[in-house]
Amino acid sequence: MEANSSSSFKIILGSASVARRKILAEMGYEFTVMTADIDEKCIRKEKPEELVLVLAQAKADAIISKLQTINNQEMDAEPTIVIAADTAEANSQRLPVGDYIKDDEPTLLITSDQVVVYEGVIREKPSSKEEARQFLKDYSGGHAATVGSVHVTNLKTGFSKGEWDRVEIYFHEIPDEIIEKLIEEGTVLKVAGGLIIEHPLILPFVKEVVGTTDSVMGLPKDLTRRLLKEAI
Repeated sequence: MEANSSSSFKIILGSASVARRKILAEMGYEFTVMTADIDEKCIRKEKPEELVLVLAQAKADAIISKLQTINNQEMDAEPTIVIAADTAEANSQRLPVGDYIKDDEPTLLITSDQVVVYEGVIREKPSSKEEARQFLKDYSGGHAATVGSVHVTNLKTGFSKGEWDRVEIYFHEIPDEIIEKLIEEGTVLKVAGGLIIEHPLILPFVKEVVGTTDSVMGLPKDLTRRLLKEAI
């Protein structure tokens, strides 16, 4: 499904991620942003695929709850789509949300989540500079994987489905001075596993990516397009 100016729906991206906003804009969609504001640490699963799916669904549920509180506000003539991204697979039916069921066209919500897996262990955002430094040292000369999910909910029909995507990343040796520059710059502290392959400092040390860069950045384009098409 290609985006175009005549699309008869709107998109709500349920994420504060700058990278996800950039990717969705690159896909040609116009959208608004809402955040779930949930405590992700309270939701635990052993398998990364299950964890990201459950987190993306939890984010969708939280945003739907917010939308229900503003039910009486006047909605735009066109429907809205909300996209959620996370790393697992889910397919369930949701109750239609308030005034969205009255719209002529469907409204979709997109949410998402992502973790890094290193030697079988799930890694989320580093809790400190020291932890981020250790993460990067671990990746040097080795490899890690990202597991991310996308969840799309049709607020008119109640359709709700999520799937996950996995990418393997292999690294050359990363010099200590590069690691220190990344720590001081700070971006690695804000992403799952401290892993950010598109950063100009780290990019020269990425040996191979088995999968897509957009998935590593948090929103796999092909999966997002497919789920949007299914939701409509």
